[in-house]
Amino acid sequence: QVQLVESSGGLVHPGGSLRLSCAASGRANTMAWFRQAPGKEREFVAAVRRSDGKISYADSVRNRFTLSRDRTKNTMFLQMNSLKPEDTAIYYCAGTSSSWILSAMGRAEGYEFWGQGTQVTVSS
Repeated sequence: QVQLVESSGGLVHPGGSLRLSCAASGRANTMAWFRQAPGKEREFVAAVRRSDGKISYADSVRNRFTLSRDRTKNTMFLQMNSLKPEDTAIYYCAGTSSSWILSAMGRAEGYEFWGQGTQVTVSS
């Protein structure tokens, strides 16, 4: 069992930036960020494959969010820039022992480890 702990989110003005981190207690071969807004289903944000560092992004965040990792520390980061009100959600870190192909990284059912979630609010 891998424990995932996200950093605190926060309140950010539109156009602002925020960085989230996720620390894993053990090895996860694919790690991802998902988010869930009130009244909406959980959606994929970004993911990284441990073996080769391949990263996948959702279209809604590409060119605004950047996923990075410290492989030696089993830690993943999400740098969020140009934030919009529609980015408001609870952000979840997820991990799996599987090494997913890029096209499968966005499926929430493919992850067995989940963090507790952290609230990100974008509002003026």
